[in-house]
Amino acid sequence: MFRILHFADVHIDIASQRKRDPETGLPIRVLDFLKALDTIIDTAIQEKVDLVLFAGDAYKDRTPIPTYQREWGRRIMRLSQARIPTLLLVGNHDLPPASGRANAMQEFDTLEVPFVKVLAKPAFLSPNDLFNLPIQVIALPWISRSGMVAALTSSGLEPEDVYEELEKRITDLVNQWLETANPEFPVILTAHGMVQGAELGSERTISLGSDLTFPGAMVKDPRLAYSALGHIHKYQDLNKGNQPPVVYPGSIERVDFGEVKDDKGFVIVTIEPGKPTSVDRRVIPGRRFIDKFVHLDTPEEVASKLQAVMPSPVELEGAIFRLTMDYPRSLEPMIDESALRLAAESALEFHLARKVRVEARSRVADGAGISGLNPEEQLEIYWRAAKVDPKEMVALSQLARSILSVSSGMSEVQE
Repeated sequence: MFRILHFADVHIDIASQRKRDPETGLPIRVLDFLKALDTIIDTAIQEKVDLVLFAGDAYKDRTPIPTYQREWGRRIMRLSQARIPTLLLVGNHDLPPASGRANAMQEFDTLEVPFVKVLAKPAFLSPNDLFNLPIQVIALPWISRSGMVAALTSSGLEPEDVYEELEKRITDLVNQWLETANPEFPVILTAHGMVQGAELGSERTISLGSDLTFPGAMVKDPRLAYSALGHIHKYQDLNKGNQPPVVYPGSIERVDFGEVKDDKGFVIVTIEPGKPTSVDRRVIPGRRFIDKFVHLDTPEEVASKLQAVMPSPVELEGAIFRLTMDYPRSLEPMIDESALRLAAESALEFHLARKVRVEARSRVADGAGISGLNPEEQLEIYWRAAKVDPKEMVALSQLARSILSVSSGMSEVQE
């Protein structure tokens, strides 16, 4: 029996511009991500897994600041000290912004950290390459779009044919590796990227047609024992109920409100000869996100509806809270933002989102264009659209007539 802890998309610095912890000086939300990462490292050590496989994206920033590299390094070193073999696949957020520069995890290779290997290029790894573990690994780190397009177009391919050719080459390469693999040892495929049929999560940078998409048949090849994926923040098994499992474990902590309903965590994979590969999903309780919506129409309901939708201070304690209000512009003066913020002060963060509805403009009678109306008629249409009080409209009309008459007299003098 061989057990793998598979996780991905840590992004420990993704919420670095938030409230800070006075004791450590680190952003509180960064500490949330580090706490989740600690849970993963603790589990690997306590349960004595045979391999830790990280499927890419340690950071958000491709050039992370040293403080975050230190925090990531401390935790990976714990695995090394526990003598747990660890594979670190390079994701798109780990790649340098320019060719020739080191990736964000290069130091583990440079310093030759025991039991840690960085997978920065497509490769086939035998047991001899994997600390003599009884497995084989096909590694497909993030493939740079610009670099591959430049290489393939220089060989005479049209730009629109580049992805098709790239997909074919990768599929052929994986197939060759599978054909030459030792049948005595299971083969694991790990890839960072988009796979056909995957359901997108909060990673908005992913879009069909703008990045390489791996074919589903490649990661579902029955010669594989398991496909360990990274890049998409939503947990999913793309081959559910079949072999091999093709799993995105998702990100380890909620990134934004797009993930408010998603559970976060990692998986423990068990590979046993003669038995189907099993996947045990482990959920990490993370920071609570509370998302509320209120629709307002009339002045009379503003106070009551806002009061009804606001969670209690106990519910908000330490949570990240978003209140989205949908209302017509005429209700703007009746919304007391300072009072809402005071009511939400027990939350770690309070986000107020306003969706202001613009009232429909008054329609001009069929066949009559605005240009065909005199200024007083145009003003009357505007005041009705703005819902000006009828009594005020009378006074405004008189004032407008006096201004227009003066303006007209000045025009005649000038002529």
